[in-house]
Amino acid sequence: MASSNISNTSQHGAGDANPIRPVDIYFAKYAESHHNKTNEAIHFICIPLIVFSLLGLVWSIPFPYLKILGTYNGVFNWASFLIAFSIYYYLKLSPVLSYIMLLILFGFSYGIIQLEHWHQAGGPALWLVSLIIFFISWIGQFIGHKIEGKKPSFLDDIKFLLIGPIYLLHLVLKKLSVKY
Repeated sequence: MASSNISNTSQHGAGDANPIRPVDIYFAKYAESHHNKTNEAIHFICIPLIVFSLLGLVWSIPFPYLKILGTYNGVFNWASFLIAFSIYYYLKLSPVLSYIMLLILFGFSYGIIQLEHWHQAGGPALWLVSLIIFFISWIGQFIGHKIEGKKPSFLDDIKFLLIGPIYLLHLVLKKLSVKY
């Protein structure tokens, strides 16, 4: 489904107490290619790993020293912008999901910092670990879709790369009967 087909308006009447939100439309479209239980299980493993690895890859891109940042040099990096953009996008779709994703991304950031410490102690570079995780997880995703027999949603609309993580999160919240 192309993004132009997704409307911000309710599919019900103007007085409907529960209008269909854009996030629900995205989730319904995403779910169309995620019915197989094996594919779902693979996604629950691979999507978080892909998010973690992409964050690590972007984190690895050297960030310039900016005098204006003063003592905050070293705190900001390119991943800061990726996190900010993602959370803003999620906030527009669902505040609850955006808050939880922010906490998850903070946890991922902590893990990335630990990988940086490991590298300083003689371990592999963050970019290399992230790249390996990314490729293995990406292969897992395509195996899941081969099992499913349907192509990945992002091939129709690139926005589904951002929808995947919150789609999984919404499934967890639904199981817990938490409104998102």
